[in-house]
Amino acid sequence: MGVGDEVRVMVLAGGLSYERDVSLRSGRRVLDALRAVGVTAEMRDADVSLLPALQEDPPDAVVIALHGATGEDGSLRGVLDLCGVPYVGCDAQAARMAWDKPSAKSMLREADIPTPDWVALPHDRFSELGAVAVLDRIVNRLGLPLMVKPAQGGSGLGAAVVREDAALPAAMVGCFAYDSTALVERYVPGADVAVSIVDLGAGPQALPAVEIVPRDGVYDYAARYTAGLTTWHAPARLDEEVAARVAETALAAHKALGLRDLSRVDLIVAEDGSPQVLGINVSPGLTETSLLPLAVQAAGMDLGRILATLVGRAVARSREG
Repeated sequence: MGVGDEVRVMVLAGGLSYERDVSLRSGRRVLDALRAVGVTAEMRDADVSLLPALQEDPPDAVVIALHGATGEDGSLRGVLDLCGVPYVGCDAQAARMAWDKPSAKSMLREADIPTPDWVALPHDRFSELGAVAVLDRIVNRLGLPLMVKPAQGGSGLGAAVVREDAALPAAMVGCFAYDSTALVERYVPGADVAVSIVDLGAGPQALPAVEIVPRDGVYDYAARYTAGLTTWHAPARLDEEVAARVAETALAAHKALGLRDLSRVDLIVAEDGSPQVLGINVSPGLTETSLLPLAVQAAGMDLGRILATLVGRAVARSREG
């Protein structure tokens, strides 16, 4: 199926997560990109009207532009499977694994893919065992500085860098506001990069890495979506050998988690040039400041044509299955 073939695409955006506003912006970007290459597309929220619409007039395929749990934890993908509606992106099981950062990091470790040392701490254990004692053990084991972030979630919500013991309790409280489990990770200084992966039919390929330089040093929610707070370099300012290593590591992570179609792998490139994977996103942001569109542009490709090709692959999968 090529660009412009008669297919009807439903773009799902919005939802009820903390990332609703980002999702709506991503959805509009997807809608415009698909329409620009001649694909018939509509945007719909993931609300109570969705299932009746899928049953009464199912689209040929769905593009999921939902962020947060709804779009990334596998649940919506499972519902689409039940409805027999094909969609772009990985299946429900792979999404569940990638969404839970401790689970994803464990899979990376099993595949010998480097990722910073970590401990996952549920709020209940944190309270039962005594906050002070637990935090002391974390610092003793992982050292400082630390990165604290929700075990599930995206867009930098609830994330904080902790450089001294006294700041750790507040960081944990801030994290628990977004998730019941905190991921406390050894902070690795270096260059923040993101590698977008797409598979247009010849196997997964890594697009040029995008380097992220937040003005205040932390790529949190404000830095991601507020104009002027972050500078991006696409392609990243890496020498050829390091760039190749980063791309290879990102591809290995995509494959290790059983992903398909597209993903974004976030990495830190340490001062010695070695990359470590921080996380994998199965529903990458597609807003005007998001990283996948920057990578597409750096590769000299067109976002609408990529999305249309992925839609065609999703439809073909459903016909083959």
